[in-house]
Amino acid sequence: MSKLTIDLNADLGESYGNYKVGSDAEIIPLISSANVACGFHASDPVVMIETVKRIKESGSTGLGAHPGFPDLMGFGRRYMELSDDEVHAIMLYQLSALDGIARTYGLELNHVKPHGALYNATFKDENLARVIAQAVKDFNPKLKLMGLANNNLVQAGKAAGLDVINEVFADRAYEDDGTLVSRSKNGAMITDSSLATERVVRMITDGKVESINGKDVEIQADSICVHGDGEKALEFVKEIRRQLEEKGISIETL
Repeated sequence: MSKLTIDLNADLGESYGNYKVGSDAEIIPLISSANVACGFHASDPVVMIETVKRIKESGSTGLGAHPGFPDLMGFGRRYMELSDDEVHAIMLYQLSALDGIARTYGLELNHVKPHGALYNATFKDENLARVIAQAVKDFNPKLKLMGLANNNLVQAGKAAGLDVINEVFADRAYEDDGTLVSRSKNGAMITDSSLATERVVRMITDGKVESINGKDVEIQADSICVHGDGEKALEFVKEIRRQLEEKGISIETL
């Protein structure tokens, strides 16, 4: 029997100017993949450089781009109706920025994971998923595309010929169809690290997660996400690592 492995990712580099978000310095050594904000929903050039440097110092954390809608005030969590050309353009702009910084400091991008409302909108919008996948392919067809497990973004990535990563969430509740419960609903966020870890282990070992309505949903887990801006992000990452290691599940960059 082959050993179980999983990627552990976090959304990072989301500070901006004088505003500090998250515990990046503590989290980066504990994860295997970092999704770094590219300046549209969060971050700035100084923060992007600092984050890339920290990732390089870790020596083992994969660098991913985390592009979002151009919505600093709303942290990229408000939907924007953009044309296909506009979506394609904002993707290329953000990927170019982070890729240029990464290369300057001797790193290369490993993957792309859209942020916030841009990511969530793909749950129902197959065309948006297709445009995002095409933009990633046009920029660099060797990049992996990370999207919600079993959903439109990973399907669009496969159709475009990209390697894809099925992502699951430690700190979010699921609907019966395998999409994430909207943050506007009660119970959308899971704040108990023990419960979150239990759910993660089951997703990896059984390929199932219990929905907010108590229904078992089939799910493929290639990578686990912990939101870096979450109040208990560092606690979650430490607890997930501890329990996965206890169960013989190794954490590796995809």
